[in-house]
Amino acid sequence: MATPITIARGDGIGPEIMEATLRILQAAKARVTFHEIEIGEKIYRQGHTSGIRPEDWRLLRDNRIFLKAPITTPGGGGYKSLNVTIRKTLGLFANVRPCRSLHPFVPTRFPDIDMVIIRENEEDLYAGIEHRQTQDTVQCLKLITRPGSEKIMHYAFEYARTAGRRKVTCMAKDNIMKLTDGLFHRIFDEVGVQYPKIEKEFKIIDIGSALLADRPGEFDVVVTQNLYGDIISDIVALISGSVGMAGSANIGETFAMFEAIHGSAPDIAGQGIANPSGLLNGAIMMLTHIGQGDVAALIQNAWLRTLEEGIHTGDIYREEISRKKVGTAEFADAVIANLGRKPEILEAAATASGQGIRIPPFRREHQLKELVGVDLFIDWTAGTAEDLGHLLAQLPLRHLKLKMITNRGVKVFPDGLPETFCSDHWRCRFVHREASNRTVDPDYRPIAFEGVLELLHVAHAAGLEPIKTENLYLFDHKPGFSLGQGE
Repeated sequence: MATPITIARGDGIGPEIMEATLRILQAAKARVTFHEIEIGEKIYRQGHTSGIRPEDWRLLRDNRIFLKAPITTPGGGGYKSLNVTIRKTLGLFANVRPCRSLHPFVPTRFPDIDMVIIRENEEDLYAGIEHRQTQDTVQCLKLITRPGSEKIMHYAFEYARTAGRRKVTCMAKDNIMKLTDGLFHRIFDEVGVQYPKIEKEFKIIDIGSALLADRPGEFDVVVTQNLYGDIISDIVALISGSVGMAGSANIGETFAMFEAIHGSAPDIAGQGIANPSGLLNGAIMMLTHIGQGDVAALIQNAWLRTLEEGIHTGDIYREEISRKKVGTAEFADAVIANLGRKPEILEAAATASGQGIRIPPFRREHQLKELVGVDLFIDWTAGTAEDLGHLLAQLPLRHLKLKMITNRGVKVFPDGLPETFCSDHWRCRFVHREASNRTVDPDYRPIAFEGVLELLHVAHAAGLEPIKTENLYLFDHKPGFSLGQGE
């Protein structure tokens, strides 16, 4: 039976590369039927700030497979990325971006790249939760969850297992973000134990990114967080030959979306010169996912043969390598003509199955949770850190006392240094008035929530401007909050 596919032609070069891709799929006799919706800039301009009409969500959810061309999100405020909205709304927790060198037909200094970037797709800074809190300061919340991290780690190891890959590398920045990135790293270690036949390694994201750009042949499957993955997948796609030729899969438990990783390129729209390879590779991943690996291999081999024959669009055309410069439609014609043929130099694609990846259900373990303090964030410009510290220390509080003040994360009271620059955004940490008998930081002992409410009331009455509070908790007697730098 034919699989129903929702398609969207998108903006910029989207309609041209989608038309080329659909012609190739039809010529290869892919067992699919297409149902089209309209998304992108035109829909944004009609007043749908998500970039999609409400009634089109039903078609997406009914078909559960989405092949999407690039779209343009209008600049300025008021518009949210449709890509991010779809990924999060429909639970597309894994972004999968294969990167493979096509040397010598697509020039690269690294002819042996064969890597897959697997990126957590729903959390991190891409949650998009931002606030302007003072005149000088805005914040963006970085959210990392245990269930989200467990899912992406299991997916990465399952992908490696089913694809016959040898190693999984995790990248994060847990030397600085010890709670968020620390949780991500810890879950990588926990899940990795369940896959003893797969080599495992961890890299700090900064040196890891440098190694990807300098020695990419050392990597196989890389799993990382949302923002890091967005950046490094473009790096690897570029050094392997071309960002414009890479496809992307967004995988959920019941829904999947496939696309090119590049944007809508409005500067060349309508000229018939765009390379459709990125979207075509996304469609090849789609065919594998829905169990049509035979058609996927047929198309991929025809595409590889076309590249070998030197039939190239302008973005990869090189006089010393290419034989003929073609436009979008002519490139599609060449791929169609090569259906049934295999590459002679590049490694031919084999029939693959998108089945077999198993993600276990999340099981939450109960932990003892104790409220032991509160960080009060205030907007204040009336003096120095010492002035603020003395003011807060004299507040008539029954339950709490001031422990420290930080500004941009650095402790500035007590015992701050005059060289530290301070903005108008202050974190003021309050703890129980009486120390406990604990040997590890005795200031942290359980408090009543009434103390938080009292603090807000008293601070406001003193003429201060609270922005927000963050409660400080112990989980199984371990701190669930970071120290101030210098604390």
